[in-house]
Amino acid sequence: MIPQLNKYDLNFPHPNEANQDGILAWGGDLSPSRLIRAYQNGIFPWYNEEDPIIWWSPNPRLIMELNELKISKSLKKSIKKFEYKFDMNFKTVM
Repeated sequence: MIPQLNKYDLNFPHPNEANQDGILAWGGDLSPSRLIRAYQNGIFPWYNEEDPIIWWSPNPRLIMELNELKISKSLKKSIKKFEYKFDMNFKTVM
């Protein structure tokens, strides 16, 4: 059974308690405090707008070491067509 979060308790189950698909809990809210706590613990929300919030913590997680990233010639060409920005408007995005 997947635990349900409530709006008043920001605590999550331990990430090791996620099911085999990586689902850890459902419910709660997307308040900044909850999101920060979730992200600090390797937990993230992923759901459809009409569904309840589902909290995920898959194992294993992807860790990409950028200093070890090898980019092919064709990908380098594609990358030049895009503009990338980081941390431009956290409050609006979240």
